[in-house]
Amino acid sequence: SETLFEFPIALIAPIFLLLSAIAHLLISAPFYIQRYEQNIAKGINPPRWWECSISSSLMLVVLLMLGGLIEISAIVFIFTLNFIMSLMGLVMEIHNQTTKKTNWLSYWIGCLAGIIPWVVIAFYFWLGAENGSEAPAFVYWIFVSIFIFFNLFAINMVLQYKKIGPWKDYFYGERAYIILSLVAKTLLAWQVFAGTLQP
Repeated sequence: SETLFEFPIALIAPIFLLLSAIAHLLISAPFYIQRYEQNIAKGINPPRWWECSISSSLMLVVLLMLGGLIEISAIVFIFTLNFIMSLMGLVMEIHNQTTKKTNWLSYWIGCLAGIIPWVVIAFYFWLGAENGSEAPAFVYWIFVSIFIFFNLFAINMVLQYKKIGPWKDYFYGERAYIILSLVAKTLLAWQVFAGTLQP
């Protein structure tokens, strides 16, 4: 192994929070509001998926680095698979603009791409613990909490397309995405902040 560069883990959390803030600022800007409302009325929100694909992939990179996985090939692999998973949400919305019956192919491809990074991370954590290089306890809490929130995104999409209860209104699901995104990113940022300050 050879060290390519060093990067403080604590800086990644503010970076993905800043990227999310910039994306939300652009969406709420006067020049985009009308287009945003038109897209929501059609049942689609492309900026959400682009922002999510970058920020959620960075969240996984934070988790990897906190767990001690710092090989550039593994980081690129996990980032890319998660990026593809998020963009499959956009493909799902675009494709189903042209179908009478919901087509779930892109959803299931996204699920497949999305589960592999979690299996790799869990295996790496288990292997590290078996070989005496166990990650700090707070990293496991991050793993569990982010895994739950990532899956809640997928569940929200199912509820939206199945039109269950209040999810019959696309905007209700949109609001749920916003809340899930805010809580997941805030939770991760605080856990990284608190964890990296531990002696």
